Amino acid sequence: MLLILVDCRLAEAVMVVLKKGADVELLIEKASFGGKGVARLNGFVVFVQHAIPGQRVLARIIRKKKAYAEARVLSVLEESDYAILPRCSHFGSCGGCLWQNVPYARQLDIKRQLVFDCLAHIGGLAEHLVRPVRPSPQVYYYRNKMEFSFGDERWLEPGELKLEHLPKPRNFALGLHVRGRFNRVLDLEECHLQHADTAEILAVVRQFARTSGLPPYNSRDHTGFWRFLVVRHSRYSDTMMVEIITAPHRSGPKLLAQLAAMLQRRLPAVATIVHGVSAKKAQIASADSRLVLCGPGYLEERLGSLCFRISPGAFFQTNTSGAEILVQEVLEAAGLSGVEEVWDLYCGTGALTLHLASRAGKVVGFEIVPQAVVDACANARLNNLTNCEFVVGDMRALFQQTATWSGHSSVPEVVVTDPPRAGMHPRVVRGLLELGPPRIVYVSCNPATLARDLKLLQEQYRLHHIQPVDLFPHTAHIEVVALLARE
Repeated sequence: MLLILVDCRLAEAVMVVLKKGADVELLIEKASFGGKGVARLNGFVVFVQHAIPGQRVLARIIRKKKAYAEARVLSVLEESDYAILPRCSHFGSCGGCLWQNVPYARQLDIKRQLVFDCLAHIGGLAEHLVRPVRPSPQVYYYRNKMEFSFGDERWLEPGELKLEHLPKPRNFALGLHVRGRFNRVLDLEECHLQHADTAEILAVVRQFARTSGLPPYNSRDHTGFWRFLVVRHSRYSDTMMVEIITAPHRSGPKLLAQLAAMLQRRLPAVATIVHGVSAKKAQIASADSRLVLCGPGYLEERLGSLCFRISPGAFFQTNTSGAEILVQEVLEAAGLSGVEEVWDLYCGTGALTLHLASRAGKVVGFEIVPQAVVDACANARLNNLTNCEFVVGDMRALFQQTATWSGHSSVPEVVVTDPPRAGMHPRVVRGLLELGPPRIVYVSCNPATLARDLKLLQEQYRLHHIQPVDLFPHTAHIEVVALLARE
């Protein structure tokens, strides 16, 4: 009885300390899914933003729930043993990187642990099934695409807060959103994630837009002109594609023609420039209509032995060299001999589909986005692959008519599924179980939803292995390839 009384008092003490706004000293034990540090105060879990394992921090509670609390770091009282100096001057303010202050080898260890924690807690799976993470061949400058936002509320970095006169105007920014602040944009001057020419493109576009006479977009009242800048790089041709997305305005075409001419003069590597127009209120870098201002309006890239044409708005894995490793793992897991029929669910523009087709008898790709299927068919023709076809439709609806998916009622030997972060809809999981292919290769960008779906699939399938592949150094994101075989 005495022990119960002590436990209750401890719990009550924690509840008092962990009020919103309270300052507490915490030791960060590990990282959580999403990249926050995990600490415990008398057994109560606290998730701490921008903290890494091994740090002792003074943190302020910003949110209090029944089972956990969230906090932000006020100061680092004791640094982690393996902390290093970040390369980027914006680190800590920018929402792009979480772990530039963690050595890359240690990042891989953390990510493997994150994958295992999700699989163990949600799916009840064993640790030995999770292989060591395959690293990205490039740790910096690995991204082939970056989306930047214009904003009229520039985020002040720590060094500016004490200045009486700001070095740059407060009402204009071009860069990345500060994590957790949808309306605040960090005016980015350097980024070590994409090709080095990106910084100069940012500088040219920023200067032109700031002096254009038209304001940046305001996400609160949905006014303003300048909305997004999307930069892509082709490793194959070493060229860039620039898309500027604006709101509709009568002066837009003339302004964008002037900007395109300036970019061409200053940056010969910019091979094509596109003006996208969007009247949507949603802060998504997509366009209702597009006009090609110069060049072909697309880039060509090679992934492994295949060539892909990438148009504005098309999905393509953002780490080209890392994606080649991901494709290798999928092909190895599929175990194709050249005669099998394969279904590729959520196939996008066909990056996996076409590589599977080069080793299978026939491949059928399924995708809900019509434009992605148009691109996939074009890429198949570009690579002279005639043994693949594509079906447009919602996976949930398609599984109600599986007999007509590929023109006949045969069951494919292999199903590859690469769903969005939300994972597969329960109806799709049930459809897979009813279909019963001998092998399923599950590609996931979200270990939590992967664990949920694997738990359901293990009714009839045995999990052979989980292979994490790192496509996003310095972030908490991780790709995973899981192989399941029918019992």
